[in-house]
Amino acid sequence: MTGRNRIGAFTCNPVDLSYRFQDLRPAGGERTVHREAADPSVVRYRGRYLMFASMTAGFWHSTDLSNWTYQPSENLPAFDYAPDVREVDGTLVISASRTTESPFFRSVDPLSDDFVQINDGFVFWDPHVFQDEDGATYFYWGCSNKEPIAGVRVDPVTFDVIGEQVPLITGVPDRHGWEQIGENYVKAEPKTERERMIAEYLGDAPFIEGAWMTRIGDDYYLQYAGPGTEWNTYADGYYVGKSPLGPFEYSPHSPFSSKPGGFITGAGHGSTFQDEHGNWWHASTMRISVHHAFERRIGIFPAGFDADGALFCNQNFADYPTVVPDGPFDPWKDAFAGWMLQSYRASATASSALPGHEPALAVDEDVRRWWVAEGDEPGEWLQLDFSSVRTLHAIQVNFADHELAAVAPETTHGQQSPGEYRAIYPGTMPTEYVVEASRDGRTWETVVDNRGQEAETPHGFVVLDAPVRARYVRLTSYATPFGAAVAVSGLRVFGLGDGAPPPAVTPRAVRTSERSADLGWDTAASAQGYNIRYGIAPDKLYHSWLVYDQTDLILPSLNAGHDYWVAIDAFNENGITAGEPVLISADPS
Repeated sequence: MTGRNRIGAFTCNPVDLSYRFQDLRPAGGERTVHREAADPSVVRYRGRYLMFASMTAGFWHSTDLSNWTYQPSENLPAFDYAPDVREVDGTLVISASRTTESPFFRSVDPLSDDFVQINDGFVFWDPHVFQDEDGATYFYWGCSNKEPIAGVRVDPVTFDVIGEQVPLITGVPDRHGWEQIGENYVKAEPKTERERMIAEYLGDAPFIEGAWMTRIGDDYYLQYAGPGTEWNTYADGYYVGKSPLGPFEYSPHSPFSSKPGGFITGAGHGSTFQDEHGNWWHASTMRISVHHAFERRIGIFPAGFDADGALFCNQNFADYPTVVPDGPFDPWKDAFAGWMLQSYRASATASSALPGHEPALAVDEDVRRWWVAEGDEPGEWLQLDFSSVRTLHAIQVNFADHELAAVAPETTHGQQSPGEYRAIYPGTMPTEYVVEASRDGRTWETVVDNRGQEAETPHGFVVLDAPVRARYVRLTSYATPFGAAVAVSGLRVFGLGDGAPPPAVTPRAVRTSERSADLGWDTAASAQGYNIRYGIAPDKLYHSWLVYDQTDLILPSLNAGHDYWVAIDAFNENGITAGEPVLISADPS
């Protein structure tokens, strides 16, 4: 990039990857063209981080967890879901999901596309390989609301099965509140006959899927996802055992990865890994699911294991800028960049807008809604007015895929299945734009200019070289994929205002059932929103739920048989005021 900016030791979810465009034509449905990637499997191999994800026809690699480069592959299957990658005996082993036999592949130099098929495999979905310290190698798989996640020992060279498979994890939604299906854990009523038939067939059981194994000392952490990727409640939980095939005991700190609120939601089906400094991270799936249930993105979160062995992710303000450290760091104290959102509900104007896609939708903190320009010519712009001069530190520009099927050419190199035709568009489709800042709305300074770059930046995140004082920010579009009209789901500006954070709030919290609680609190003057933190001990508030413009929350994600504490942090453009934890009281009735 050029201009007064840099991409440095920070990241901001959703991660800015060159998500691949899909040409999807479901049987009996309308064609859609949209970006997709999900189910990330991340490992560090020979000094480089490798990320494999669904429907990418390749993978991404990085040396710093901040800047990712796409690497296409001709030798890996392009249309298999939920790829898994782990190191086994010094080499990479890759597998993925399909409805027929799924082969295993091996690589020692993935950037040269040297993937070689090991065997023909067998039928599985959501695979995962784990090699123990003694060299014994295990394989886990499962993605079902009827069948359990299973495990088996395999030969580390041939990957032939050794012994009998062992059933390991099934859903227990009547005890684990977060495993309940539905948006905000509420099952939606079917709107069509087709939806009714699908709902009747699936029932109320959650999908339990996406196994990942991590060993810490003598403990084996078998992680899994539920209840479904299309909901804001998609999350990862875990069981702990003393051997790779169990028996395992459920952790009441589950879900350890969960992001039901904020700009982009969902944090399930992921991978837990260490960086070069020994810091733990968790990568997982984030949800858009507007054009298709599987329209998804990737998030990366600081993680770790506490002194009692509890696995956690720090997902407080998890779609705000996060520090990527150059050494060991505390994931609770050192991860947050400290910059607050300046753009929320800012006054937004634009060069033009389609009806129903007004400029205000680019600043409402909802990735599932967006502004769309009325024309598709270069020069369409979107401008924000914060009402006062602020100190700006970083900008994230989130582009949406608006009705691309009307302008994207149909592909002919895809894969036909009984339910749909799918193809992945090859090549690079750069997005070119300029961001300017101004104190008075008349004199403008360019802070981001990526014209002429061959980078795809669907969620372009830029940290400014130096802070900029400004009241206005303007985005001007110059090129878009397929020449479509520019669409922006979030022009998100981070920095600090000149005022004070809001006052503290105290929650009113009542347990309404074994799995649920009702929360309420008084409005804090000047607050933009509230970050609800909760957990099974006052010093282990490992879960969070961020909300804007509301002062109550139904919390149906609790584990039966455990007390819970909750704290509510009030925040605005100036900072955060932390709340004190209180015990969620028993239902007085």
